[in-house]
Amino acid sequence: MTDTTIGPSAGLLEELAAVNASLERAPAERAIAWALERFGSSVVLACSFQDVVIVDLAHRVNPDIEVVFLDTEAHFDQTLAMVQATRALYGLKLTVTKPVAGAQDWPCGTERCCELRKVEPLRRVLAGRRAWITGLKRSDGPSRADIPIVGYDHTFSLVKVNPLATWTEADIASYEADHGLPVHPLKAQGYLSIGCAPTTAPVAEGDDPRAGRWAGSEKTECGLHA
Repeated sequence: MTDTTIGPSAGLLEELAAVNASLERAPAERAIAWALERFGSSVVLACSFQDVVIVDLAHRVNPDIEVVFLDTEAHFDQTLAMVQATRALYGLKLTVTKPVAGAQDWPCGTERCCELRKVEPLRRVLAGRRAWITGLKRSDGPSRADIPIVGYDHTFSLVKVNPLATWTEADIASYEADHGLPVHPLKAQGYLSIGCAPTTAPVAEGDDPRAGRWAGSEKTECGLHA
């Protein structure tokens, strides 16, 4: 079968490269503002609610931005509490996904779990969209060390904006303190990268922040950010 998928145009890639370079040292809000000006209501923000910095920043730019939370049905209770507290705090326009059919046959940590509980639900939300915003940081670990602020996402076939790409965990903590943001309670227990409860563990001081994700396996990403 012939692959008829249409990729990004050369013109779009050139535009994204130029914008990415211009935003490398700009405040995170500028990347969010660019995405909203360029793509309007066709932009969504996906948030894990490990922290709410990206929500706060986006809300300051446009309080009506749609925020997406991928409910895998395996999250920590503390994460679900963060979602509801943040929703109430900002009056979020929040979309909560659920696992797709068949997910019950692939419990958290099994081969197709992330595909059915995260990737496919997000794909459905992003269908017809032109861009999405994430809270990814280069400091998250080696697999994310080279992420651009603005680039093209070939997994979902749309523009991907990472306004916090250059931020560190210290930057996140400083912003949380300066703006009085709610802090995920598991952070104080050494959980530096918080995903689903069965596959997330605390990490030792100085370790890769994502060392506690799928510990003991070769897996480092769920497929959203391949």
